[in-house]
Amino acid sequence: MSFKVNALLAALLVGCALSVVNARYQARHLLIELERLQQHARQLDIDWAQLQLDQSTLGKNERIEEIARTNLNMSRLTPARTQYLTEGEK
Repeated sequence: MSFKVNALLAALLVGCALSVVNARYQARHLLIELERLQQHARQLDIDWAQLQLDQSTLGKNERIEEIARTNLNMSRLTPARTQYLTEGEK
């Protein structure tokens, strides 16, 4: 009887040891995955900040006016070039 109990306890001990090893293995892989995802999140934050900076730079009125003058050959509107339309008599 004692031998059967000892064998059962040894089998349970081996099973518990294997489950601990498996749990540590999975935890190590989850930690590596977490660190990889955190690094990816940091890179996305950097990219987002760069995009916001680019958007604020590209959307400035001075830059838009410069492109309109140089690339599109546009000039500022002056009162001398303004035409006013009035409603005609019926």
